[in-house]
Amino acid sequence: MENTATSNFLQNIITDDLADGRVTEVVTRFPPEPNGYLHIGHAKSISVNFGLAEANGGRCNLRFDDTNPEKESQEFIESIQADVQWLGYEWSGEVRFASSYFGQLYEWAIYLVEQGKAYVCDLNADEAREYRGTLTESGINSPYRDRSVEENLELLAGMKAGEFDEGSKVLRAKIDMASPNMNMRDPILYRIRKVTHHQTGNDWVIYPTYDFAHGQEDAIEGVTHSICTLEFEDHRPLYDWLIESLPVSSRPRQYEFGRLNPSYTITSKRKLKQLVDENVVVGWDDPRMPTVSGMRRRGYSPAAIRKFCDMIGTTRSDGVVDVAMLEFAIREDLNENAPRAMAVLNPLKVVLTDYPEDKTEELNAPRHPSREDLGERSLPFTREIYIDADDFREEANKKYKRLVLGKRVRLRNAYVIEADSAIKDDAGNILEVHAHTIPNTLGENPEDGIKPKGVIQWVSASRGERAELRIYDRLFNHESPDKGDNDFMEHLNPESLQVVKEAWVEPSLLEAVPEQNFQFEREGYFVADRYDHSSERPVFNKTIGLRDTWNG
Repeated sequence: MENTATSNFLQNIITDDLADGRVTEVVTRFPPEPNGYLHIGHAKSISVNFGLAEANGGRCNLRFDDTNPEKESQEFIESIQADVQWLGYEWSGEVRFASSYFGQLYEWAIYLVEQGKAYVCDLNADEAREYRGTLTESGINSPYRDRSVEENLELLAGMKAGEFDEGSKVLRAKIDMASPNMNMRDPILYRIRKVTHHQTGNDWVIYPTYDFAHGQEDAIEGVTHSICTLEFEDHRPLYDWLIESLPVSSRPRQYEFGRLNPSYTITSKRKLKQLVDENVVVGWDDPRMPTVSGMRRRGYSPAAIRKFCDMIGTTRSDGVVDVAMLEFAIREDLNENAPRAMAVLNPLKVVLTDYPEDKTEELNAPRHPSREDLGERSLPFTREIYIDADDFREEANKKYKRLVLGKRVRLRNAYVIEADSAIKDDAGNILEVHAHTIPNTLGENPEDGIKPKGVIQWVSASRGERAELRIYDRLFNHESPDKGDNDFMEHLNPESLQVVKEAWVEPSLLEAVPEQNFQFEREGYFVADRYDHSSERPVFNKTIGLRDTWNG
């Protein structure tokens, strides 16, 4: 696999750690919360964590931080595993869960209480917010902060036994309510949640917070480099405080890098869920979604996504990345690897009046202009064909290089033809065009010496196949749809999906399998839909145009 961990500050840290002997084996982890599908930002984090481990001969764990069961589900767990594997990575050993460590974490909570470093607090949410203070004012000690060790142990046991209502008590670390870092003002370690957990069932009615569980899970697993995005930088002092305060067997270190924020995109799980819940999109894997499964269904390749993550680098600063960089990586990959085919989105029938009605020629065409290994495909040529309606005009200026009455044009990989007449209905709409072939023009150099002005795509009317084409565009028409006071729903692109029900495609596309990419000549890159495509009902999703023509 291509190394996606080249030249970044994290690699420099690891190189120094290995050279100094601080670590002998690099162990990283990817710790998603199973409360939604992975998105492009997670793809970056995956490439960093798995890429660094791979580049340094180490290992990377996949661990679900499942400490908030109300919002989690098995569906998300399965989708995350599938996404990591599709991107081309394998985790070390078995899949891990924070819930597997609940017993040990609870024992460590008892240890903190015994050491006088944690206490049970009865403040409700509003009171706790008031006592916490502000960014400019110190917090106030909870009136329950000085409970005895014995009372705290008894209350914590009661919390675990389900004796108290949700929200009535929490376990808090005893650190410093005057700390300038809000995360150090006696943060919550455990809260009561009387809900069924997708892994542990009803074994627990109290659950550790992410801040309490995170570092300890890293320590249990022997993680050497706990790599997070920058929003966790202010949490690092708490991470270190807990590691130093507990009898853990290893000392992981946390490092932060700038998160990926592509333009014209939102990556908030809450907002992505809103798009799903309000039926703005058709599920988490809608091809307009920035989720990994959405990008997969759109026809993006794992190699292109990894290439994009490598292109943007790994730095210590947040910033908006132009989504055009991702689109460039997608086009570059598909241009090299996608077989060519022909499709007509807006069909107009052309009758070749000189061509025998009962004749069919099987013409051969390369599947790719520079990839001989992809072989050839057969194009049946018949008397009646379809071209795109935009490729014909009765009259046109010299800049128009398609089919015009009295002018010639080449059919891609077939004959040169000349248009003779247009057949119209009573309203003046063109129903079909009559034309004739120019003999001996199957090659690129017609024997009559007259070269056509242009080349257009076509499909046999009798041997071609109807197909549904879903034309996708960016979901938002604003560069920063959720920045500041923006209501991201106000910036939805009304033309993000257009469905062409009666397109015509060359018959070779009946052999396409789901998730197979193609370049439909002059139309863009398409992929056979992962779920809906079949030989009986061909369905292709537009991945991206041949060039950037989006004017958002």
